[in-house]
Amino acid sequence: MQDGSLELSSDTAAVAEADAVIICVPTPVDSDHVPDLAALRGACGAVVAHARAGQTIILTSTSYVGTTRDLLIGPLEQRGMRVGEDVFVAFSPERIDPGNSDHLQRETPRVIGGATEACAEHAAQVIKRLTDVVYVMSSAEAAEATKLYENVFRAVTLALANEFADVCGTLQLDPIEVTLAAGTKPYGFLGTFPGPGVGGHCIPCDPYYLLWQLGGSERGTPLIEQAMKSINTRPDRVVERASEVLAEAGGGLAGAKVIVVGVSYKPGVADLRESPALDIIAGLISRGAEVEYHDPVVPQVRLRDGRLIDNLPAPKGADFDLAVIHTLHPGIDHSWAQDCPQILDATYQFDGAPNRAVV
Repeated sequence: MQDGSLELSSDTAAVAEADAVIICVPTPVDSDHVPDLAALRGACGAVVAHARAGQTIILTSTSYVGTTRDLLIGPLEQRGMRVGEDVFVAFSPERIDPGNSDHLQRETPRVIGGATEACAEHAAQVIKRLTDVVYVMSSAEAAEATKLYENVFRAVTLALANEFADVCGTLQLDPIEVTLAAGTKPYGFLGTFPGPGVGGHCIPCDPYYLLWQLGGSERGTPLIEQAMKSINTRPDRVVERASEVLAEAGGGLAGAKVIVVGVSYKPGVADLRESPALDIIAGLISRGAEVEYHDPVVPQVRLRDGRLIDNLPAPKGADFDLAVIHTLHPGIDHSWAQDCPQILDATYQFDGAPNRAVV
């Protein structure tokens, strides 16, 4: 970017000019949680069609175990190219924590699994330009499974955090205080905070690639299945809790004016992919509430039914019956929300507000 040598192109034939090709496209799931491989198949197909001898091709998109072999290694060999001699193919999953400056690319280790040892060696030379630590694995399949395990682990811990927050509510305890205290143990505990649900392009999607792949086998995965079920139903719990909070104040959701504070899936990003806020807003509307939202980094929200809602730029807390705290962006003043008669804090971290309840 500094010397003007960066070139952007939508012409897939440009792939042939590159020495290293990195494939990084979305791997979402559809409304039935079935993997949508359209973008991945298209990208891999284009790379295979324009591949030339001497190239290093690295897939980074999270997918099922065997993707690299099915979409790159096999098709390249069908073209008559010898993988590991003519062209070098590997899988090296991305490790990105959006909005978190503590986890820089240079300081985050990357794993690599090649089709052959030579493939892994060539891919490592490319990935070493991004990070100081490269962990070479025995195969592309092992690296693919590593990425799935990382995100399945995260999904399970998030589901557990939300469930334990409900336990703390029953026991009239603060789950944030309990989590921070448990985190002082230097071994055997890796905690996370509860919230309104799980969003983004990884955790709500990637475990389904494993469940989909195992769907025809006899291998059961009850823990993973239950974790994903828990994640999927969390927004419904927020809506139900909103109803309870208003009922305790002598009202209800029908006809209530509700504002959702923050709609992106995590603080510090403008990403709405799989954000729990979409289902929470839709759920509140379906129960008869008049819903608006305030999020300075997200100017407009499109709900799953196609309905558009614009950001309310300067809300006044007193104009609403309830504020649902969904995402607290850093550097943004949320103090106005304290003027709402009722507050449902789904982040568990909006401290000091009167009439505050948690999920």
